[in-house]
Amino acid sequence: MAEALGIAGTVLAIAELSAKIGSHCVEYYKAVKNAQDDITRVMEEVHSLGVIANNALDLLKGPRGAELKASGQLVTTVRRAEDLLKQLEFKLRPSTAREVFSRMHILRALKWPFKSKEVEGVIKNIAQCTRTFSIGLQLDMATTVLSIDEKLALDKLPTAPGASYDSQAEELSATCLPDTRVELLQKIRAWANDPTSQAVFWLKGMAGTGKSTVSRTVAQEMAEHRQLGASFFFKRGEADRSNASKVFTTMALQLVSHLPMLAQHVKEVIDAEPRIYDKRLQDQFEKLIFEPLLKVQQQPCNNRYVIIVVDALDECERDDHIKTVVRLLCRVKDIQSPRLKVFITSRPELPVRLGFSQDAVKGTYDDFLLHEIPRPIVEHDISAFLQHELAKIRADYNSDVPGDRQLPPTWPDQSDIKTLVMMAVPLFIFAATTCRFLRQRRFGDPRHQLRQVLEYKTGTGSSEVDLQSKLELTYQPALEQQLTELSPFDQEKDIEQFRCIVGAIVILKSPLSTTALESLLGIPRHVIDGRLDMLHSVLSIPKSSTSPVRLLHLSFRDFLVDPKRQSKNRFWVDERQTHHRLAAKCLALLNQSLHEDMCDLRAPATLRATVDVQKINNDLSPEVQYACLHWTYHTDQAGASESLASDVYDFLRSHFLHWLETLSLMGRAYESLSLLKSLQSNLAMLCESELRDFLSDAARFIRLNLFAIDAAPLQLYSSAIVFAPHESVVRQTFEGKVPSWILLQPHADMNWDQCLQKFQGHIDCVNSVAFSHDSTLVASASHDKTVRIWHADTGECAQELKGHSDWVRSVAFSHDSTLVASASYDNTVWIWHADTGECTQELEGHSGWVNSVAFSHDSMLVASASRDKTVRIWHADTGECTQELEGHSGWVNSVAFSHDSMLVASASSDKTVRIWHADTGECTQELKGHSDWVNSVAFSHDSMLVASASDDDTVRIWHADTGECTQELKGHSGSVNSVAFSHDSTLVASASANKTVRIWHADTGECTQELKGHSGSVNSVAFSHDSTLVASASADKTRFC
Repeated sequence: MAEALGIAGTVLAIAELSAKIGSHCVEYYKAVKNAQDDITRVMEEVHSLGVIANNALDLLKGPRGAELKASGQLVTTVRRAEDLLKQLEFKLRPSTAREVFSRMHILRALKWPFKSKEVEGVIKNIAQCTRTFSIGLQLDMATTVLSIDEKLALDKLPTAPGASYDSQAEELSATCLPDTRVELLQKIRAWANDPTSQAVFWLKGMAGTGKSTVSRTVAQEMAEHRQLGASFFFKRGEADRSNASKVFTTMALQLVSHLPMLAQHVKEVIDAEPRIYDKRLQDQFEKLIFEPLLKVQQQPCNNRYVIIVVDALDECERDDHIKTVVRLLCRVKDIQSPRLKVFITSRPELPVRLGFSQDAVKGTYDDFLLHEIPRPIVEHDISAFLQHELAKIRADYNSDVPGDRQLPPTWPDQSDIKTLVMMAVPLFIFAATTCRFLRQRRFGDPRHQLRQVLEYKTGTGSSEVDLQSKLELTYQPALEQQLTELSPFDQEKDIEQFRCIVGAIVILKSPLSTTALESLLGIPRHVIDGRLDMLHSVLSIPKSSTSPVRLLHLSFRDFLVDPKRQSKNRFWVDERQTHHRLAAKCLALLNQSLHEDMCDLRAPATLRATVDVQKINNDLSPEVQYACLHWTYHTDQAGASESLASDVYDFLRSHFLHWLETLSLMGRAYESLSLLKSLQSNLAMLCESELRDFLSDAARFIRLNLFAIDAAPLQLYSSAIVFAPHESVVRQTFEGKVPSWILLQPHADMNWDQCLQKFQGHIDCVNSVAFSHDSTLVASASHDKTVRIWHADTGECAQELKGHSDWVRSVAFSHDSTLVASASYDNTVWIWHADTGECTQELEGHSGWVNSVAFSHDSMLVASASRDKTVRIWHADTGECTQELEGHSGWVNSVAFSHDSMLVASASSDKTVRIWHADTGECTQELKGHSDWVNSVAFSHDSMLVASASDDDTVRIWHADTGECTQELKGHSGSVNSVAFSHDSTLVASASANKTVRIWHADTGECTQELKGHSGSVNSVAFSHDSTLVASASADKTRFC
């Protein structure tokens, strides 16, 4: 018991001793000018030990501190640390006489008590003690601080394998050599610990300039100083590292490892939202990272920043994700303790530049352009790298050959090194690739290989060549060596084999092993291995045949597929042709491999969640999983092709259900709709009507059964088929798959109904609905005070926008689909980012409920209609009100912009529609004719017509110029609440309190469709931009599409 109590006192003593020693060092620093470097180093090392002690104190005071106090390893460690610091403090403590001098400000009397050699020993001992203390603390934190239930909860978060700087995938990747990148690394170190610097450091540079090497070096240094909170290295071509879907779950787990006090808070989030990893990126960041960090703010922490390293952000495939990641990571500035900073590298590509140009990001980051480092510094660093690597190559070669074959100590000549440097600048990738090329013994010794490289310099006629030519200098020697001593005929055969194997590797959506490549490509593994043996300088080729083959650098892919090099590079890879080949190979593999019950589950009710992941991976080979997930991608990238269309149709008729089952087992069922949609858009112009019909029906089939398919894969062969309409193409194709034990089939409709999708989630009446301009999203507004944004294809809720304090009455998308505006009975209009859910503006000014909101076509303006009898026009960017339109004598219920943004129409309870000039606020028309409140108004796309919906059960169509009523649409048996034009202006949709939606011809007034299905008043209706879909919102809390 005494020992348990004593450890806390010992740790406290270490923290106090560290502070005392720091104070002593400050005095010595001021007084002893010739030892300031040594004093600083001692002070920094002692500070690091003090930081660890403070962290330990924090944990000892926590709910499981008693378990730490009982740790034998920790007891031993802290006692050694205390003894060391006591000795040091005693040596640094001024004598009584010197204390007198100190009080008299005669600081000259102080003398640094260590010689330089002694300082090295002191620092070494402190550093060793700090490492031991840190490691011991980490082990104890991992085993005691994280409880079993916390570990189980955290295990549910998916991570991106290979994304951390110290992962197996990155283990062969280099860090900066000593004496290279000196000024840059000093600049980054200074930024990392400077409280006055910005929260984010953006290092940008062209391909091959060494960004990732700098990132790894920064991450490694920060880890050694216990400052690395998380790292994520993006990599195009690797599924989990080429997008942002697992960025924040991966970072969250790493941050918990670094800051265990976060564990309980992250666990609470996972318990409350088990599928938090499926939420939008902003939700993941806020709930798994930002909010947990805020909750531990008040706990004691060290003075150093926690650093997050993000490398190659430009290799994230989705531009919108890049912008979101930048914006969210810049929010770390708002976390005061523990203090965080983020180091980001990327090429200066447009999506990243746009990310850093966002209003929310401006003023939160420092940036540095890597390829603008002065040329002499770059030359020095590349020369140092080459000297180091070439000396290793010489030593390794000489140790392996007889004396008469050894390289002389002077190899290579300094003139050759200088030439290589000139060929390389500013591309470090040239130097690294050249050194890997010289190591390859298959085609000659290093002398021969070096001569080959230098010959390419002679071929250019100058060492001062453009960057594109330098990529050629980088990769051409490694490629040309494959053709050594081959006849022209054999060279062509060899190049074609190269394209089949290496072309596939660089085009793959995610990397595969040689075993998987053999199965997918249908090429014997010894042929693949023989080809790859010649390419170790450009590809990462593992010893294991089951580990994936990876690109060493993305620039190799760029070099091979660049259309500008087609005539210059005989190894050029035709991207489209390679995608075509891979699509065909994927389909062939799936035709051979897929069957019912892939994992031998047998029972149709078996839930996927209960199936062991290892069993799934054993039964579904990597190449089969790859083909299932990416055959549509390769088909899409291959372009329209009749032969592929035929192959696709044959595959779907035989294996559509098997494919869905496999996707479900992989946990990717929700992606099936988007995969089908890419096929529909790509093959629409070519495919036969049978395939078009199949794809259309398949989409309906998936929408109907998606939840069941995702939960229990084998339900595909029973309930999914028997509940599909009798005329369903999928049902008719696979009806023979229905199990024989289903003797009495349930009633099913003959055909699909008119409702494509039903969105459920609001807990109260839905008042308004709107499509994004690209028709991929649907926004809805509800009495439950929220706006929701949904994926139109899947019905998944992508965003829930909370903030209004009363009913949300109206919602609208900006024309570019990036913003959403909402109008509420709390008298405000809010403007939100569609992709992040962040509120960018709150527009206040109305003195009554805001009933309606609309964007101008150029997305610059927002119009709002209110119970206060006015229409207001606002700047979307600034929130400034530019016009207040007055004239209605009753509530203004609806507002709309003309397509040219010149006019605004408003509908009122005074039974009129008014048309106004947006610029001047002048009322140009007052449209009279309705006998009751006018609830809704809309412009046709050509701005020539205006439609209005009224409580008098009618829709009227008017000429915008003359005010003449051209049509009165009758048929609803209740109030008409909403009206909308199709994009081509030929159709009008109306929503009514009689629970129906009607579609009318704008020219003739004929009703062509009556859409039934809602069980309550239909409050809103909207057309998709392509006019093929109609969305409706109802008091029954649903939206239909």
